Amino acid sequence: MSGRFRFAARMHMKHLSIRGRLTLWYTANLAATLLVLAGVAYFLLMRGLWHDVDSTLQSVAKAVAQSVQMQAGGSAPSDMDELLHRFFGPSFAGRFYQFLDPRGQVDPHLPQLRNAPLAISPTALKNAREGYATFETVPGPGEFPVRILTFPIVAAGRMANALQVGLSLEGLYHARKNFFWALATLIPLALVLAGGGGWLLARRALRPVDQMTQAARRIGAERLAERLEGAATDDELGRLARTLNEMLARIEAGFAQVRRFSADASHELRTPLTVMKGEIEVALRSARDPVEYQRVLASALEEVERMARLVDELLLLSRADAGALHWERQPVELDHLVEEMAKQGEVLGRARDVAVRIQHLEPLIVEGDGHRLKQLLLNLVDNAVKYTPSGGHVALSLRQATGQPGTQSNRQIAELPNGPPAGWAEIAVQDSGVGISAEALPRIFERFFRADDARSREVGGAGLGLCIAKTIAEAHGGTIEVQSAPGAGSRFAVVLPLAG
Repeated sequence: MSGRFRFAARMHMKHLSIRGRLTLWYTANLAATLLVLAGVAYFLLMRGLWHDVDSTLQSVAKAVAQSVQMQAGGSAPSDMDELLHRFFGPSFAGRFYQFLDPRGQVDPHLPQLRNAPLAISPTALKNAREGYATFETVPGPGEFPVRILTFPIVAAGRMANALQVGLSLEGLYHARKNFFWALATLIPLALVLAGGGGWLLARRALRPVDQMTQAARRIGAERLAERLEGAATDDELGRLARTLNEMLARIEAGFAQVRRFSADASHELRTPLTVMKGEIEVALRSARDPVEYQRVLASALEEVERMARLVDELLLLSRADAGALHWERQPVELDHLVEEMAKQGEVLGRARDVAVRIQHLEPLIVEGDGHRLKQLLLNLVDNAVKYTPSGGHVALSLRQATGQPGTQSNRQIAELPNGPPAGWAEIAVQDSGVGISAEALPRIFERFFRADDARSREVGGAGLGLCIAKTIAEAHGGTIEVQSAPGAGSRFAVVLPLAG
C-alpha cells in the first residue's frame, strides 16, 4: 500500500503547477521544521518542569529535616507551619508530607499533613536507611499522580526518621496540556499563513513566466520579429528571456533563409523552364526544318542540364544540412589534384582570354573524398575565371600552412576522424578580377547570394558554388577564407588537415 500511495502522490504532483509545487514543498518543509522545533521545545519544557518539581521537593525536605534535627529529642519544629507555607504556599492542596519511623510506619510523634498516608516503597526505605534520598512518581489519591521525595533524617549516625514530601503533578500535566493546545492551534495557523504567503510570493515570482508563455503563444511564423520582455534583468528569468530571444532570433533567421532559399530556387528553376517553354512554343507554331528543330532541342537540353546541376547542388546542400551526406575517406594527393584543376582551368580560361597557372606546389596528402575536393577546387577556379576580365590571370598554389588556422576551433580538431592532424595544407586560388565589395564579403558563402546579380546571371551559375565549397571544406575538418577588395582581385584559401 505504501508503494501505491507514493506512486499516487507522484502522479498528483505531476499535475500540479510549478506555483502549487513550490507552495506545497515550502509548506511541507516549514511543517517539518515546526514539528522539530515543537519537539525540542516540549523536551526543554518538560525537563524544566520536572526539575522545578524535584527542586521544590528537595528544598522542602532539606529545610524540614534541618529544623527537625535542630529540635531537642527529634520533635517537630515550632515554625513548621511557617516553613511549609513558605515552600508550599498558603494552600496545601495537592501537597503531601509525612514522617516515617525506621520501620516505614507513620511516626505518631511528628505532625502529618491531613491527607491519606502515602505508602513507602521498599527501595525508597532501603535507600533512606543507607542515607540516600529517592525520587518516585506514584499514583495519587486524585486524578493525577504524585511526585514523592523520600529523605532520611539522620540522628547520631543513624536514620531516626524518613521524611516523605510529595507534590501532585496536576500543574505539570496542565502545563503540558496547554502547551499541546498551543501547538495544535499555532502550527496549523502558521502553516496556513505561510502557505498563503508562499502562494502569493510564488505567483508574483512566476508572473514573468506567465507573461513569457502568453508572448510565446502570440509569436507565430508571421510575428517572429517580436521578442520577450524581461531580458534586461540579471536573474534566472532574465537569462531565460534572453535565451528564448536568442532562439527566436535564430528561428527568424532560419525562416528568412528558407523563404529566401525557396524564392531563389523557384526563380532559378523558372528561368530555364520559361526559356524552354518559349522556344518549344515557337517551334510548334509552324513547320520547321530539321536543323531548326535540332537547335531548339539543343537549347532545351542545355536548360535541362542547367536545372539538373541546380537540383544536384540543392540536394547536396540539403543532405549536408541533414547530416546524411556521406564522404569517402581515403588518401588524396593534393598536388595531383591541383595540377588537374589547373588544366581544367586553362580550358575554361582560354575562352575568356584568362591565364590559369600554378604558382607554387608541394606534395601534400589529406584524408578525404577526392571527388568532393575536386568539386570544391573546380567551383573556386570556375568562379575566379568568370569574374576575371579578359587579359587577367588566375594563380593556384599549394603549400603547408604554418601554425594552426585562426578560425579552426579546438572542438573541430578533436572531432577529426583520425585525431589531431599532422599539419595543415593550404590551397589558394588568387585572381586579378573585379574583387568583392566590403558589404558583400560577409555574405558570399550564403546560398543564392550574388554580389552583382545582373553580371552573375550573364556569366551563369546559381550562386551556390561558394556555399558548396564551404560545406565540403568544413566536412573535411577544414575552413575556407577569402581576402578581396574591389578592383584588386580575390584570394580564396582552403585549409585542410594533413593526413597523419
